[in-house]
Amino acid sequence: MDDHDARALGMEALGSLRSGDRARALELIAQGADVNARDGRLDSVLLYAGAHGMDDVVSAALDAGGDLAVTNRFGGIALIPASERGHVSTVRLLIDAGSNLDHVNNLGWTALHEAIVLGDGGARHLEIVRMLLDAGANPRLPDGDGVSPRELARRAGYEEILGALDLVLDQP
Repeated sequence: MDDHDARALGMEALGSLRSGDRARALELIAQGADVNARDGRLDSVLLYAGAHGMDDVVSAALDAGGDLAVTNRFGGIALIPASERGHVSTVRLLIDAGSNLDHVNNLGWTALHEAIVLGDGGARHLEIVRMLLDAGANPRLPDGDGVSPRELARRAGYEEILGALDLVLDQP
């Protein structure tokens, strides 16, 4: 299959995901769809599946050569929207696959920032913050406005997330 055909299958797979046909998207990936091909919105199969918590598609895309560095229209990698939206198992897959934990998007945020700023402070986002920190995300990296993750959590009143950050920040 040439690059043009693989890209066309990638766009078809992305369209299948958007229409809710995950089975078809998985078939197309198995047939050689380019999972890194991006549409006009800069979505790819991996980016879309990651943002929507589609673990089976994320795994298939990674197995098919999904590029963890491909960015969406906000300059974010798949880990960032997965963290923001509270997709715990997807975040685990992406961390285990080697996602850049400190990738900064166009808004000046990493996955850690987004889990705090755009998360709800609940159990899923707390677990994601802990996973990111345990995997080595930098808790001192400020956002684009110079605000630390700790200060973002404090401002939001997320006491448990604040505690998780303090555990890491108190280490030498």
